[in-house]
Amino acid sequence: MKSIKESMVLYAVTDRSWLGEQSLYQQVKESLEGGVTFVQLREKNLDEETFLQEAIEIQKLCKEYDVPFVINDNVDIALKMNADGVHVGQKDMEAGMVREKLGPNKIIGVSAATVEDALLAQQRGADYLGVGAVFTTTSKDDASAVSHETLKEICKAVDIPVVAIGGISQTNVSQLAGTGIDGIAVISAIYAQKDIKKAASELKEAVEKIL
Repeated sequence: MKSIKESMVLYAVTDRSWLGEQSLYQQVKESLEGGVTFVQLREKNLDEETFLQEAIEIQKLCKEYDVPFVINDNVDIALKMNADGVHVGQKDMEAGMVREKLGPNKIIGVSAATVEDALLAQQRGADYLGVGAVFTTTSKDDASAVSHETLKEICKAVDIPVVAIGGISQTNVSQLAGTGIDGIAVISAIYAQKDIKKAASELKEAVEKIL
């Protein structure tokens, strides 16, 4: 498997609000075909049993593409189905406690919006940081804006990979050039598009240009 840093280039976060005729599994498969390098399963409203089943299926799919698969927030589900790791926000369980539950070999990602958050997460054992929102976003009501200056400072301050998140699209991704990020995390820029595979492929090309 690639290093975590290499896996950060195009980080996809799922969202079932754009499913339409497709299943989430189909959408994730198309995004993997398009070149997504990391997948986070984000479910806010599914019951545990359905979530668990879905997570198991999508993890199998990610394994076929040799792409890391993490669960958003739900440490218990990640443990139950042996996910590659978990991503937690500032208000969720802190990284040190997640590490205690998951053990030394799992990937732990933490959301950060300030240099202080970032350094603390690194100190407590985070493997990578999700920093944002770098542009305005509709997918998270409470996402506070992070200036590109702060993004740069965070990238300089930590030794772990940093992925930018929040409102990133094909049209604005070039504005992140020179910030020091290792990749971008997107939701709608892939999963809300008509042709998911094409959207992922074009986005990946755009990111690789600026990295």
